[in-house]
Amino acid sequence: MSDSSTPPGGDAADSSAGPSTGGSSASGSPAGTTQNRGFMASHKSLTALVVIFLLLGAGAGGYLWWLNSLLGNVKHVHVQALQSTTKSKKNSHEAQYPINVLLLGADHGNTGQSVAHDLKDGKWTPFVHLSDTIMVAHIPADRKNVEVVSIPRDTWVKIHGYPYTNGHAKINAAFSYGGPSLAITTVERLTGVTIDHVAIIDWTGFKDLTTALGGVKVYIPSTFYDDSQHITWHKGWQKLEGKRALQYVRTRHGLSNGDFGRINRQQNFLRETMHQLLSSGTTRNPIQLGRVVTAITNNLTVDDNWSSGEIRSLALSMQNLSAKDVQFVTAPLGSYATAPDGESIVRLAPHQSKVLWNDFEHNKLRQYLRQFPSAKLPPTKSVN
Repeated sequence: MSDSSTPPGGDAADSSAGPSTGGSSASGSPAGTTQNRGFMASHKSLTALVVIFLLLGAGAGGYLWWLNSLLGNVKHVHVQALQSTTKSKKNSHEAQYPINVLLLGADHGNTGQSVAHDLKDGKWTPFVHLSDTIMVAHIPADRKNVEVVSIPRDTWVKIHGYPYTNGHAKINAAFSYGGPSLAITTVERLTGVTIDHVAIIDWTGFKDLTTALGGVKVYIPSTFYDDSQHITWHKGWQKLEGKRALQYVRTRHGLSNGDFGRINRQQNFLRETMHQLLSSGTTRNPIQLGRVVTAITNNLTVDDNWSSGEIRSLALSMQNLSAKDVQFVTAPLGSYATAPDGESIVRLAPHQSKVLWNDFEHNKLRQYLRQFPSAKLPPTKSVN
């Protein structure tokens, strides 16, 4: 493992994409250091949240003994930023307490080095890993619903200790430069929400999950052409798995709202994945369920504060949840702008963001959506 100090540049394929997008790498870096990571470089963390639901499906299906053995495949890493947070909640003497989970994808390009392997010696290698999909999930104490907010990767923020562009960058640079601990502190500063756990999934987990499910059905409302990936998406229902599923969730070109449109696709795909995961056809089929759970646990890394027993207990406490109990929202756009180094960035709407994160923290996302109804993820047949 090298202690690199040279950040990657933007994805060449996205360099002229317009203000709603950024390169698929960490931003704020000096010019002239371009890496093209191909289709692996964007939005592979959709399945991070799914682990909660597929594990509860396993519990509900009566496979508790088997679930215990598979949870042993989940990798645990030390995350300094979480050392005091969960401990205080665990000592609160409450049988169940609300949990906030930061969900990240991890793409390590062609290095072959997983997040867990990188952190094995306790040190993070800057700019080897990317995380272009960032979600925060709130699970209330009563376990009756889940709220999920996506943070656009191009959101311009201050990152503690970041050595470029006066300490500011797109938010995905926090993970790339400083690993999960810096990602957590950056998200906490942006949102005011205290993070209790982090769940990171390598890109291969996404492909493996969709293959294990035999594909996931999505609806394309209207035919359009993605000139970046050279794909025509035809109107109607499609069953997607593997590379094709990755192409669906990373599509931005041809969508009406650029990267925000891509976030809608991510959330929609996750919603449909959950519908399929929680269907009786999956949870009552031990062979398919085994493939699904194995695909996740083999590619999942969590903080070492989150024991396998706690994950299992959380899963079982949520076994009556259904896909309709999960609410998806995206942090609100204030404006598109240009960073000092010329990159296109996103600035979040300050007032609306403050309302969002306050309602999120207090499990009142439905109240937020009554005030800002356009923030709700559209119905399945309306997400292109």
